[in-house]
Amino acid sequence: MLDMPVRPQFFHCHNGEKAALPFSRMEYKRRLSALRAIMDKRDIPVVLLTSMHNIAYYTGFLYCSFGRPYGCVVTQDSCTTVTANIDGGQPWRRSHCENVIYTDWERGNFWRAVSHLVGNVGRIGIEADHITLAARNDLEPATGISQFVDIAPGAMSCRLIKSKEEIALIRDGARIADSGGAATRAAIREGVREIDVAIAGRDAMEFEIARSHPNSELRDSWVWFQSGPNTDGAHNPVTARRLEPGDILSLNTFPMISGYYTALERALFLGQPDGESLRLWKANVAAHELGLSLIRPGMSCAAICAEINRFFRQEGLLDYRSFGYGHSFGVLSHYYGREAGLELREDVETVLEPGMVVSMEPMLWVPQGAPGAGGYREHDILIVTEDGAENITGFPYGPENNIID
Repeated sequence: MLDMPVRPQFFHCHNGEKAALPFSRMEYKRRLSALRAIMDKRDIPVVLLTSMHNIAYYTGFLYCSFGRPYGCVVTQDSCTTVTANIDGGQPWRRSHCENVIYTDWERGNFWRAVSHLVGNVGRIGIEADHITLAARNDLEPATGISQFVDIAPGAMSCRLIKSKEEIALIRDGARIADSGGAATRAAIREGVREIDVAIAGRDAMEFEIARSHPNSELRDSWVWFQSGPNTDGAHNPVTARRLEPGDILSLNTFPMISGYYTALERALFLGQPDGESLRLWKANVAAHELGLSLIRPGMSCAAICAEINRFFRQEGLLDYRSFGYGHSFGVLSHYYGREAGLELREDVETVLEPGMVVSMEPMLWVPQGAPGAGGYREHDILIVTEDGAENITGFPYGPENNIID
């Protein structure tokens, strides 16, 4: 009987050369230093990151799971991603750190690779808001560790204040979102399908990202363009519905640059809106402008919500409010995490500080059958400064600009 070669459970392979990442090596070093300071303070010798957003934030690598586990093991002197063999050497090329590739010849090779990197320790930090029960149950027998510490809130706190490099990327993302908005708006006309309008905006953004960020991975930019009853949800998918005269429209452009999402959202009308629709639109614009004026250091998320709620209550529209009034920007997408500690909601007491980046995005949703039915939404991105905020969204809003005749 022939001896079969031993298949490795995990291995190293530096295939090719390191790629240009969205940020400098010093930026990634700064981020890891902040995480390690938390580890030192809480006596956590090793951390296992598992989420797309934290692995991308601390290493530069944005994984595509497709049902496979991914991780990053951080100690005081090492940082190593753990990735599936199906991705080859791309995770090493697209990160500033080391990489171990696990194979699927045996079930559990991911955890064997993790155990090898973790070593003999008694405590480990995990992302409790991301790791599944099944993964948690596999981790203990694989590593022999029985003490688990939730590192997710601390890691999120590190991401709230943006560096100069991050702000530069977010600023350019807002510019590209505006360019996608212009292309989307130009494609609007009676009889055109939502999908055709959305493609025009998406293509414009992807071409611009390829031009201005040629070293980035070109992936995941999208446009949600909604019309009529489809405007009731902020995240409703695009359909093949054809635009009709009098439709309320919702333009939403989302360029993705190396895991960093930015956004532009606007209400529009195809033809002149009726009187009640115009009243609702103007009220939401007024709430938007009020919200913009409230973004400044020292204001809490809850206090901003209270002021906008007060305005909507005076207008008799508070019951039509759809969701929170904004959120943090950074490593963010519709299919992975966001910084929940910086959302403009009544139950979030976080106080704004210089270097934070937030949106202002009030939305009113009036159900079908009621006068002015539809979803009204405006969305700008603001950088909190030492004495106020800088609005980096340039696309015009309101009835004076977005009625398409």
